[in-house]
Amino acid sequence: MSDASAPHDILHAPHTVGELFVRAVRRYGPRPAIRFEGRTLTYAEMGEGISRFVQALRDVGVGRGTGVCVLISNRPETIMLRAAILLLGARYTPLNPLGSVSDHIFVTGDAEAELLIVEDRFAGMLDAIVRETGVAKVQTIGHVEGRGDLLAAAARKTPEPLRCEADPLGIAGINYTGGTTGKPKGIIYSHRVLVMNVLMALAEWDWPPRPNMALMTPMAHAAGYLTAPVFVKGGTVHIQDGFDAGAFIDAVEHDRISATFLVPTMIYALVTHPRVREADLSSLKLIVYGAAPISPALLDEATGIFGPVFLQLYAQSEAPMTVTTLNLDDHLTDDPARLLSCGFPMVGVDVRLLDDDGQQVAVGEVGEVCVRGPLVMEGYWNRPDENEATLRDGWLHTGDLAREDAQGYIYVVDRKKDMIITGGFNVYPKEVEDALTGHPAVAQAAVFSVPDAKWGEAVKAAVVVRPGAAPEERELIDHVRALKGAVATPKSIDFIDAMPQTSLGKPDKQALRAPYWREARRNVS
Repeated sequence: MSDASAPHDILHAPHTVGELFVRAVRRYGPRPAIRFEGRTLTYAEMGEGISRFVQALRDVGVGRGTGVCVLISNRPETIMLRAAILLLGARYTPLNPLGSVSDHIFVTGDAEAELLIVEDRFAGMLDAIVRETGVAKVQTIGHVEGRGDLLAAAARKTPEPLRCEADPLGIAGINYTGGTTGKPKGIIYSHRVLVMNVLMALAEWDWPPRPNMALMTPMAHAAGYLTAPVFVKGGTVHIQDGFDAGAFIDAVEHDRISATFLVPTMIYALVTHPRVREADLSSLKLIVYGAAPISPALLDEATGIFGPVFLQLYAQSEAPMTVTTLNLDDHLTDDPARLLSCGFPMVGVDVRLLDDDGQQVAVGEVGEVCVRGPLVMEGYWNRPDENEATLRDGWLHTGDLAREDAQGYIYVVDRKKDMIITGGFNVYPKEVEDALTGHPAVAQAAVFSVPDAKWGEAVKAAVVVRPGAAPEERELIDHVRALKGAVATPKSIDFIDAMPQTSLGKPDKQALRAPYWREARRNVS
């Protein structure tokens, strides 16, 4: 007989991410779970590795609510260590391996970490992080003189059956934003948020059966959240520590990769690689792309090479990975304007475009993308003012500006803070970037504001041209004017050899803007 007096919050408590790993290990034991540098781990072996880490972590005091920061590259231990921390009910905070020591000092201190775990390859940063943050406990992955080696300690353990000790209603982790507009903010993820993330991706993405998924971007960021859906489906995660176009092409051919996640800069590197048109890429059935805008011209070229296998995700860290999706069928549209869309709102999330008064804007009008649903973060860690500003009136205010068409597809025009006001008119840089990359000579473009005595702010562009191309500045300016009109047309264009990028692979507009605003008293005019 069921217990009718069971508390409501227990009866309807969500699953935890750790339980998803336990389920996969039990269900798919002998199947290959992880491949890395020619080595394969089965689900059973992955489960044993997780169990060893659970025991080693428990020995150093990790349990429910323990704050743990982890600095580790892409490798099998990255997956197993995260799963072990989540099973123990600790707070997991990844440190981006592409970040600086100052980044790691800030995050470790702000997250109130009690334990810092650092891979031996990053040992040179360790003393500074410990000195500046005073973190109480340190463990390493690999031998570092004078430090406890968690990897070695785990290897000495005998695997035990996995069980989840986490509070399903508790905090699973704190992930930090990229910090492009100031100090990074810690985003609180509950188990509810992370499990909902997995279920929504499974429901709406065009997954191939038992996906062979290649992940090259840092698993401290978006790639880390793509492992659980693959494991739920009994697939294999193929890990690469960093992106190399040639190595990716080799992996697709050798391991018959069927799915991957790429940012637009990676797609550009692939379409310009000399071997890409000769390689056998027929196994690829799904390329998920996102994290930064992609030009329609690049998407069209990539589709010609890889076929109709592209799926765009739009989200932000505060609503991880799953706000809208432009799926495979959406990419087959006869309407080229549809390819400028970031997709249709996903099942399980409510998306509306609101004005500054919190009212929904009319179809075709620009409003701020606002989101509510069970995947939205719990809030920012120790940031009550930020919470009040971002989570207000029952909505997550993303800071992205967008239009909606009559069918409900969303078209992001820009970040609210990136909008340029020139001569009293609003200019959305992404629309100008799309116009520039529509020119056959332009590979990449970034548009930003510079101070101007007459207009307040002037529209400025930086472009990377395609190999062998040499367009004149006036040619590109006239091209934009014909498409977007005089107000949105760049007053000048810089030709650069490579687009500066943030550690997350996005164009670094702050780096491009900085020289022009150095003498200004503020960053708007």
